[in-house]
Amino acid sequence: MDLNRFNAQIAFLMEVDRLKNIYRQTYTRVDDLPPMPDGSNVTVPYPRKENDAEHSFSLALFTAILAEYSNEPIDVFKTMKMVLVHDIVEIDAGDTYCYDGEGAKTKADRENRAADRIFGLLPKEQEAEFRGLWEEFEERKTPEARFAAVMDRIQPLLLNLSRDGLSWKEHGIHLSQVQKRNELVKEGSEALSDYIYALLDEANERGILPD
Repeated sequence: MDLNRFNAQIAFLMEVDRLKNIYRQTYTRVDDLPPMPDGSNVTVPYPRKENDAEHSFSLALFTAILAEYSNEPIDVFKTMKMVLVHDIVEIDAGDTYCYDGEGAKTKADRENRAADRIFGLLPKEQEAEFRGLWEEFEERKTPEARFAAVMDRIQPLLLNLSRDGLSWKEHGIHLSQVQKRNELVKEGSEALSDYIYALLDEANERGILPD
């Protein structure tokens, strides 16, 4: 075993554990949980927002299950790795809410500086691989990146709908804003684009997303 290499890998993995402390604006789908084997009840703060680690895990699972709906054939394992690292930079840069126009102005600079530090913890060839996956996700020029972007859009959208638009309501978000943010879904999956736009129309009719 190359101890220097191994120690660098462990340092990266322990640093990335901090994703569990970066909270997003989307609420989790928490229902009543079954009692523990000893009969005691599980206490879950409700409602609560998901963290980046939970979000990234969900995107990896979404990718594994929904890959067949990609417009183009994709390398599923590569796409799963991409979504697992896509938000790592938020350990330093913080989560920039997708409808925050002011935060968006400094987002790229903050995230690039974070990428330098965090991916730089890895051995050189793994730094190149995983930073490359992050950059590929951001550029959205490959089939894998386009489908990863679809997953990053539809997962929070479905959570919002499952909570009757709770996060959207808190931020005063309107239908047109959500429609515009999800325009790129069609680039990666026409089938999923049709699906979510039908859901958005329904949400509008139900008053969850006003015009």
